[in-house]
Amino acid sequence: MFENFSEMMIELFIDSLWETLIMVGISGILGGLIGIPLGVFLRLTDKGGVLQNTALNSTVGWIVNAVRSTPFIILLVAIIPFTRFITGSSIGTWAAVVPLTIAAAPFIARLVETALREVDGGLVEAAQSMGASTSQIVWKVLLPEAMPGIVAGLTISFVSLTGYSAMAGAIGGGGLGDLGIRYGYQRFLPDIMLAVVVILIFFVQAIQSLGDWVVRRISHK
Repeated sequence: MFENFSEMMIELFIDSLWETLIMVGISGILGGLIGIPLGVFLRLTDKGGVLQNTALNSTVGWIVNAVRSTPFIILLVAIIPFTRFITGSSIGTWAAVVPLTIAAAPFIARLVETALREVDGGLVEAAQSMGASTSQIVWKVLLPEAMPGIVAGLTISFVSLTGYSAMAGAIGGGGLGDLGIRYGYQRFLPDIMLAVVVILIFFVQAIQSLGDWVVRRISHK
């Protein structure tokens, strides 16, 4: 069954795993850098928020929902001109990072907003009564209290990005998805496809385990 695992194929697996790490890692980090502040903004401007602004919140929320509701495979194709403008190419690992980041940011934003909603409103009111500024409320009340939920949300996002990165392989994005399609599907090598699936399962398990461990450490502080 494993007669197709030549030295060259093993090298391809290593390179593909590395490409997947790059796609998931970079897009997850960039998505977090965009999504976390966006989620905080959505919570602050929501009804009952410190900076309540219904019109602005609805507008930004509509944009976030519009991006989230676009199927990733369609998003990949729809923003090819933008991807080519940013990276100089519409195919390859770094080109895939662009749509992955765009897909991750609004997803993370909503998860962060949800985590912030769980923070006891009494803590915010107490901080306001002591004269805390908006930035102090965010950094010393909202984010610390919601951190376990935010980390759990980021973990879910990285797991989702793993699936998206495999999907990006369908249009030449590289990574394990590309390897599985080119060799496992197009060349009818079921052992290669099986190996790709197994590696992705362990990859996701590692992400989930790490995220759960961080949440436990934060929760027990």
